[in-house]
Amino acid sequence: MGVTLEDEARQYLAAFEDATETTGQDCLVDDDQLLIVVESGEMGEAIGPGGQNVMQFEDRVDKSVRLVEDADDPETFVANTLAPAAVYNVTVSENDDLVAYVEVADEDRGVAIGSNGETIERARTLCDRHFGFDDVQLI
Repeated sequence: MGVTLEDEARQYLAAFEDATETTGQDCLVDDDQLLIVVESGEMGEAIGPGGQNVMQFEDRVDKSVRLVEDADDPETFVANTLAPAAVYNVTVSENDDLVAYVEVADEDRGVAIGSNGETIERARTLCDRHFGFDDVQLI
């Protein structure tokens, strides 16, 4: 499933790739934050030693940056979108809609939901864009 990016997101993604020398797969742009999907296996390099690469990029774009590692299988991708919440299990239901049911640690529910529901909403957006999910629900 291909992801179509707006011009602003493409520009941020190109700048991210230039700054970190890693491959970005997707970029969600908010007023004060970027969420970038990094090629599977390149997360450590994107972050850099002591977080240096991502911090330099944040300074360059004057936005906070959250990274999500890409994955080939939908269950792993769903879990990655909710990190750093501890995800115990992801079950995909393919009845009428494609829905991911995610079991998280009780103490990490707030982390998975995020401030004003932002984390779960971004996870839903990314999971739809990358795997065609209709919904992601915490159980």
